[in-house]
Amino acid sequence: MKQVYLRVALDTPLDSTFDYRWAAQEEGGAVADLPQVGQLVALPFGRQEVVGLIMDVVSETQVPPAKLRDAIAVRHELPAMNKEWLALCQFAAEYYQRPIGEVAVPALPKNLKAIKTVSLQRAIKKLAKLPEQADVSPLGEPQLNPEQQAAVDAVANAEGYAPHLLFGVTGSGKTEVYLQTATKILAKNPDAQILILVPEINLTPQLESHIRARFPGLMLSTLHSGMAEGERMLHWLAAHTGRARIVLGTRLAMMASLPRLKLIIIDEEHDPSYKQQEGLRYSARDLAVWRARQLSIPILLGSATPSLESWQGAQTGRYRLLELRERAVQHAVLPIIRIINLEREKPSEGLTQRLIGAIKLRLEKGEQSLLFLNRRGYAPVLACDACGWISNCTRCTAHLVLHKGDHRLRCHHCGLEQRIPRSCPTCGNIDLQPLGRGTQRMEESLALLFPEARVFRIDADSTRLKGSAAAAFERVHAGEVDILIGTQMVAKGHDFKRLTLVAALNPDAALFSQDYRASERLFAQLMQVAGRAGRAAQKEGGNASEVLVQTRYPDHPLYHALMSHNYPDFAKDLLDERQQAHMPPFMYQALLRAEARELETAIAFLKEAALCTEHQGIMINDPIPMTMTRVANVDRAQLLVESVSRPALQAFVKAWIADLRAMKSRVRWSVEIDPVDI
Repeated sequence: MKQVYLRVALDTPLDSTFDYRWAAQEEGGAVADLPQVGQLVALPFGRQEVVGLIMDVVSETQVPPAKLRDAIAVRHELPAMNKEWLALCQFAAEYYQRPIGEVAVPALPKNLKAIKTVSLQRAIKKLAKLPEQADVSPLGEPQLNPEQQAAVDAVANAEGYAPHLLFGVTGSGKTEVYLQTATKILAKNPDAQILILVPEINLTPQLESHIRARFPGLMLSTLHSGMAEGERMLHWLAAHTGRARIVLGTRLAMMASLPRLKLIIIDEEHDPSYKQQEGLRYSARDLAVWRARQLSIPILLGSATPSLESWQGAQTGRYRLLELRERAVQHAVLPIIRIINLEREKPSEGLTQRLIGAIKLRLEKGEQSLLFLNRRGYAPVLACDACGWISNCTRCTAHLVLHKGDHRLRCHHCGLEQRIPRSCPTCGNIDLQPLGRGTQRMEESLALLFPEARVFRIDADSTRLKGSAAAAFERVHAGEVDILIGTQMVAKGHDFKRLTLVAALNPDAALFSQDYRASERLFAQLMQVAGRAGRAAQKEGGNASEVLVQTRYPDHPLYHALMSHNYPDFAKDLLDERQQAHMPPFMYQALLRAEARELETAIAFLKEAALCTEHQGIMINDPIPMTMTRVANVDRAQLLVESVSRPALQAFVKAWIADLRAMKSRVRWSVEIDPVDI
């Protein structure tokens, strides 16, 4: 019997690799069943048993024998993670300054980490029964226009690492470019795997149906957080074993094991949803670019409104820019965008007469209208005119939102719920009034204004149940809806053939946000939602599709750029501003967040943190309360550090985290690299 030691990664804070004994059996002078790097192993940890990932197999250890424990069992039935996947996890751990165990282990399906292997064995048997189909020839490929064909050829014929930015107007056929690029990659390499990422779960069904229709003989896996654990395990195994040829998913699919990956596609690459906002705060888009470089494969980033980071990359030559200037459907044209000045045209129930008239016209023509209001609930706040009381959350620096249908006041940050009071809690006034409008109130107003119309709402409240979002969008696609009211869920990715009118309600708040990314996000949001209109061919003699934006600031440069569909000039102006202000992408940032019962405690911790590490070449800003200062009875503050050098910032943060841990404070803190919400 030969003694070896397993260096295992566990999902724990601080140190996340631990050494365990493994008694290897020898047969005929050779070691039998020696564990491999990348395999899962069951282990004793404290008073419980856990599953970890083998990072190394060594013959010696520095751990005293008295502290060593024996590993229980290696999961030999599961193929080991390959070295490329392990390198991806190692890079993410180092770049985002987290222990390797907090990166690699959470990336695996929950059932895979169960002590009992019943779920794993069941999934392996089920996967083995799925038929193998060698024919992956596509069906019914439409003819591409010259710009689409040039984009497909550029990506499919690229050699080695080749990052491309596909900048196409809404409705320009980016999805078709994705599919036909995949066709060419699969034709060149029959064993290839392709990863396609979308920013949100509700965008997967439509793209999945396109892929299945195009490649009926190909195994497709989908991966996102809305899947049942057993289903997710099966799809993950299909990807890990190479059976799945195309893997479609949200940001978590970025960390899937794909041993034959040959192409990565990031749809709507600008979307902030690609940045994880809890735990390991990674950017799936940025890791995808690193993964493509690591594997020497092409990557295609697509958007009608690219992120400024990607746009700058294209302008400086780091990415190859591919442009789609026209809509793909013949005779489909971009909608006319018009601004409605709310200082001149006073709204009633949130709608101006011009907008009401435009909706009536579309109803008469049997066409659909979309009203975009990125505020769910009935009203943002309930108020008393007599004494000034408003429905504040007692646990957060936020208002309780009125949900009239549920007869509840609800905090969208901590989940606190209260019944709607019969009278003002302060003065007893029974005439409480809702202030502002959410999607529920707008739905009610539309039903009263257009009693003959089929009004339908899509937001996080109306699609809480599993499968409800897909069913809701299917109703719109099927023509069962005349007027759709929705939040950002309806703003991107959906191809509504009968939709000819889009209206943006109350977009102005973002113009005055303290978040320097707010204008970039608002422009992208409005361009995306505007792009839902007029995607089908315009009928001869018919009215052009249009977008109406109700605003009190009609002369704002953002709205002028929006009216001319001019993203390049808007992006150039923003990049010039960012460069002058020394902001990303011309500056690299890390953010230290602190949480405590009292704000003063969090601020004091941050002040001490600012002094605890040498920081030559690093700019440390003053600590400030977070915009949403209090959430669930916890006060929050932040400290921003910046540098013109990414390596310098990384070196500082690594030393800084070690010093922060040594402070032994009771304050809960975390460090985020490349923060997107400041």
